Amino acid sequence: MENIKQLGIWMDHSNAFLMELKNDTILTNSVVSELSDHESEFNFYKGEKLIHKKQRHLQLSYYKKLGDIIKKYQEVVLFGPTDAKNELINLLKTDHLFEDIKIEVINSDKMTEDQMQTFVREYFK
Repeated sequence: MENIKQLGIWMDHSNAFLMELKNDTILTNSVVSELSDHESEFNFYKGEKLIHKKQRHLQLSYYKKLGDIIKKYQEVVLFGPTDAKNELINLLKTDHLFEDIKIEVINSDKMTEDQMQTFVREYFK
């Protein structure tokens, strides 16, 4: 029987905790949005449009990194407290490369790493 590659991602707009379920073991990694690195830089820009454009570019870059990771899996659950997971899934739906990947979005609260791992184990049972 083929092993299905499964990934849980707890995410908000600045951090994503990636938890791959492999042989009932969770391998954890993280991706940090560059947006959080540049927040103080935005105070120096003049003009709201320029700030918004720069923030949008950094957010799309973050989502692209996550999309590149998701492509390697067959089943993915996105969960977390913000709308970031919905923004990501809407972006992925526009790309045919994600058509064969089962991706589900679930609302959740903030969680500890142990709670996230338990959530992923339970979800993929």
